[in-house]
Amino acid sequence: MQLRTFLTTAVAAAATLALAPSLGLAQAKYKSEYRMSLVLGTAFPWGKGGEIWADKVRERTQGRINIKLYPGTSLVQGDQTREFSAIRQGVIDMAVGSTINWSPQVKALNLFSLPFLFPDYAAVDAVVQGEVGKEIFKTIDKAGVLPLAWGENGYREISNSKHAIKAPGDLKGMKIRVVGSPLFLDTFTILGANPTQMSWADAQPAMASSAVDGQENPIAVYMAAKLQSVGQKYMTLWGYMNDPLIFVVNKEVWASWTPADQAIVKQAALDAAKEQIAIARKGLVEPGKPLVKELESLGVSVTDLDAAQRKAFADATKSVYTKWKPQIGTNLVDMAEKSIAASRK
Repeated sequence: MQLRTFLTTAVAAAATLALAPSLGLAQAKYKSEYRMSLVLGTAFPWGKGGEIWADKVRERTQGRINIKLYPGTSLVQGDQTREFSAIRQGVIDMAVGSTINWSPQVKALNLFSLPFLFPDYAAVDAVVQGEVGKEIFKTIDKAGVLPLAWGENGYREISNSKHAIKAPGDLKGMKIRVVGSPLFLDTFTILGANPTQMSWADAQPAMASSAVDGQENPIAVYMAAKLQSVGQKYMTLWGYMNDPLIFVVNKEVWASWTPADQAIVKQAALDAAKEQIAIARKGLVEPGKPLVKELESLGVSVTDLDAAQRKAFADATKSVYTKWKPQIGTNLVDMAEKSIAASRK
């Protein structure tokens, strides 16, 4: 009798455990498709990061969470600066977004656009993976969007169709396409350029027609977009700012999933972000910078600034740095400066 009771209890317990996940799923509200917003498609490291995340989530949840990619910020008619608000409002379910594009809604993200703050990748890693990164994630959370992981678009280098840029004076009068960030406008204006705000979708036709003279983007973006074919013959490696990406989820969507699936989505974001950063830096962290050699093989004239030349640009934009520091948060910028200094010891 005792054996029979034990077996009955064991079978019942096993059945309950087997049903637990499905009971949780029954209570959760899952969509047939989740919309992920991206500025760039999968030909670029940025879009590739979104694809890797979506694939990992689909595989690890056995298809319970099916994510469709929407590149070109098509869910907000291509307006990159509206993306963060759209995520918060639920128009967008998930995104891999740029600190630049979201900075109008989250002032702290302007930290990464401060001119010449980040001297190298070690400095970037020290900031985003340290206390500063945690503080910024808290700020994004308070702003109504759930951040899960840091990715990277990369160091933004400047190209143009006119001549090599080696000193601040070389930018004088140049029409440079920039994203919709007041800090970017200030930086290029102080350098004597004529910054022209436009979406990425409009940028390439503008370069092809010479409506603008140049643009600034990571080399990987330049290569994937084949900007040498629209007259961008001169590239200067000045590393004036690094553009981290952030993997995020709409809070209501997040709350609709089971805790188990939340854990899966977060870990998938962390794993995808790590892979995405490696893709973004490929060819730039190896000896000899193979990606730069490839760029030169396309007939592009590459100028790699030395420390003194870079300092000249940093000095020329110091007033912009000083102006924006209190707007971003003096304490936050101080924390970042200390983290960067520690990374260089």
